[in-house]
Amino acid sequence: MATRPESEVLAGRPFPLGAHAEAGGVRFAVTSHVADAVEVCLVDDDGAEKRVELTERTFGVWHGLVPGVTPGQRYGFRVHGPYDAGRGLRCNPAKLLVDPYARQVVGGITNLEAALGYVGDPMHGPPSAVDSLGSVPLSVVSSPGGADTGVKPEVPFEEAVVYEMHVRGFTKKHPEIPEKLRGTYLGLAHPAAIEHLARLGVTTVELLPVQAFQDEPSLISRGASNYWGYSPLGYCAPHAAYASEPGNEIQEFRTMVAALHAANIEVLIDVVYNHTCEGGPDGPTISFRGYDAPGYYLHAGGGSTVDITGCGNTLDAGSPQVVRLVTDSLRYWAAEMGVDGFRFDLASTMGRPGGGFFDRDSALLTAITTDPVLCRSKLIAEPWDATGDGYRVGDFGVQWAEWNGRYRDTVRDFWRGHTSVRDLAYRLSGSSDLYADDLRRPWQSINFITAHDGFTLRDLVSYNGKHNEENGEDNRDGTNDNRSWNCGAEGETSDPEVLTLRAKQARNLLATLLLSTGTPMMTAGDEMWRTQGGNNNAYCLDNDVSWVDWTTTDAGEALLGFTQRLIDLRASSPALRQPEFFEGRTTPSGNPDLVWFRPDGQEMAETDWFDEGRRTLGMFVDGSNCLSRTRDGELVSDDSWLMLMHAGADAISVTLPHERYGPSYEPFLDTTTADGSPANPGSLAPREKVAMAARSLLLLRIPR
Repeated sequence: MATRPESEVLAGRPFPLGAHAEAGGVRFAVTSHVADAVEVCLVDDDGAEKRVELTERTFGVWHGLVPGVTPGQRYGFRVHGPYDAGRGLRCNPAKLLVDPYARQVVGGITNLEAALGYVGDPMHGPPSAVDSLGSVPLSVVSSPGGADTGVKPEVPFEEAVVYEMHVRGFTKKHPEIPEKLRGTYLGLAHPAAIEHLARLGVTTVELLPVQAFQDEPSLISRGASNYWGYSPLGYCAPHAAYASEPGNEIQEFRTMVAALHAANIEVLIDVVYNHTCEGGPDGPTISFRGYDAPGYYLHAGGGSTVDITGCGNTLDAGSPQVVRLVTDSLRYWAAEMGVDGFRFDLASTMGRPGGGFFDRDSALLTAITTDPVLCRSKLIAEPWDATGDGYRVGDFGVQWAEWNGRYRDTVRDFWRGHTSVRDLAYRLSGSSDLYADDLRRPWQSINFITAHDGFTLRDLVSYNGKHNEENGEDNRDGTNDNRSWNCGAEGETSDPEVLTLRAKQARNLLATLLLSTGTPMMTAGDEMWRTQGGNNNAYCLDNDVSWVDWTTTDAGEALLGFTQRLIDLRASSPALRQPEFFEGRTTPSGNPDLVWFRPDGQEMAETDWFDEGRRTLGMFVDGSNCLSRTRDGELVSDDSWLMLMHAGADAISVTLPHERYGPSYEPFLDTTTADGSPANPGSLAPREKVAMAARSLLLLRIPR
């Protein structure tokens, strides 16, 4: 196509990056330090293209204002520059590139061969001359502003109960939501969806990736899709497929946020700033690779990419381009899209500039925590990557909360009878061994039993091994380290004894999670007894396996009621969600703030902690000085609590503590019953013996 006369292009300015409507046109700005020339390509509805060269370059940013362009215009960039695979340089003007700052992205890869930037060998072959226009996604100029996202709830971390969910999967089968809205942002905004969240009592939803993503070549080749979305393409664009009306994803996302905020529910999003959908050197050239591959990705000798993510490439956390992109993206979602916080996928990569040793004070991590907007957001790290060196649980900086993988593993092991109580005590009390020395708080431990990646709660107590055959990878994918127990039968069964035990084990796990110090995170559908049929890696299954099943069952209703009871108990009992670590300090009652007990009612001695056969533990929490505060900052007090946990296969007699810890003990929650009501209600006296069933948890209240 003919180039427009240069006089039609005004200089514009380099920042902010992206496409912005202003002064009767649109200002385009994109970064490439290695380019010789950059063209913005305006694509009409019929696929015709008009190329406009951006002649201004400032700070490595190519920019210009094109008059007459309006919001809704589809566009991309073509970058002229060096193609030298041995140095990692892959500029190829035959490839139309998505704007890294696009706020809307439409379409996907329809012809993988056309999207490849090379011919033959990706490391030694020549650049491909096949034009990718019509075969790759396009950027869209968006309109500024939009629907109000409401007032952010600003739920104190110590009061938060996080609910991890998938926008599409949560409502895709919901019978009370109009079919057109199921699986969309507006589906989640629907009163039926919000009513469930509010009735359950969760304070915060954590959405699996909603930034624009693209299916990987390996999935495209076999007709599958990336359901989870951990394959990002556009860090500033909501994923278009979750909109009920094409092109309306920004407005619908903002409407969803507003609806959740109106219900006093926060919105966190799962962000993937560790790799992109372009994969390794053999992958497509659809964005970052075509602009300045070494400026975005870690590279090794010979032009190959460094892969510490398991996804073919790794964003270079030490690159100024990456630092700017990530912080600009986060700020956009927090300030303009109304998001309350972020969960960072494979966050260890963000502290490994150059792919080396982890540095909690890396440029990228520091830029996030010192940003005046982002420092007010909830920041949650997944503290590992795909390498052993990247496992950094407990090692992030002072402002970071972390997914506590140690908590998950320890609690799973305890209730299946595979570990003693020594490590369990740390996990129940906020993991002070991981976080107390770093000026952090107990609520920065994100405690979880299940997540999107792994078994559901039901499957955790129903399967010993994974069953991922439907994924098409011969059951090779997904972890083998499930720490699960099928309770006597693999998978579905009608055996009443097995079913009863599974339900009790699920209640034990949920009760432990909601009664532990720290911030609990649940997985959507667990409270309704959801199963994935033993699949622990359903990343590519956009079907009934992954979607939440809203069919009412007796087992599901019972577990839902039990979960609601637990969340309500946590909300009303500040002693069970303390914002400070236990220190053994003396409280107004004269007791230490935390005491551990043996089954005989005596305090645990140091030698008791090293008894590997011990399967019973009592945890006393004094509520008279729990250091929780009202929203106005006033200290509050609570009843004291005694939690008895018994993971043994046989029943046991437990002696209650001495009267100094309280004049009476009232059974309050009991996992041996379906709804959690005490099997043996009534006040108990100090030193009285209590019969505990095999594999059970009993919570007793000690009134003030």
